[in-house]
Amino acid sequence: MVDSTGVKVYGEGEWKTRQHGVSKRRTWRKLHLGIDEATGEILAAVATTNDFHDGEVLNDVLQAIDEPIEQVSTDGAYDHRHCYDEIAAQGAKAVIPPRKDAVIWQHGNCKGKPHPRDENLRSIRKHGRKRWKRDSGYHRRSIAETTMFRFKTIFGGNLSARKFDNQAVELFIKCAAINRMIQIAKHDTDEVKA
Repeated sequence: MVDSTGVKVYGEGEWKTRQHGVSKRRTWRKLHLGIDEATGEILAAVATTNDFHDGEVLNDVLQAIDEPIEQVSTDGAYDHRHCYDEIAAQGAKAVIPPRKDAVIWQHGNCKGKPHPRDENLRSIRKHGRKRWKRDSGYHRRSIAETTMFRFKTIFGGNLSARKFDNQAVELFIKCAAINRMIQIAKHDTDEVKA
């Protein structure tokens, strides 16, 4: 699963922002994560500034994962042709909900296999979005949301470092700490059998 979240760098408190508006110094970083569906562990992390769109970073996240990828589940922010192409290049199935006003990219008269997005869209039109989510396993993407919640609950939504490189390192260290906590919390299957 792939998802992203914003982390505040510096700026005024929320009260001052509500009272006086957003200042030019208020900014944040985006943390893009590739998360293992089975374990909830973070397999890949990419830090960017807030002016990067989620889809622009998808390939970097996928390239950072060493294991074979069967399926990539993301939210609608990744509903772009290049995202489907990058997922297909990894040999994985794309589970991305098309936008509400989405149209078919390749109609039936085109030669070759239908585009995965078109298959998703046709399934949604035929059976409804709710059934498509259930049949495709899209609801498993909530594990990514849980990892994001865990990250922000444990470490907060702020960064201490002031320079981008240091902020990226701070985020990666926090990701490694989350993974370590998950590994410690897992039970040993050999002990359970005994």
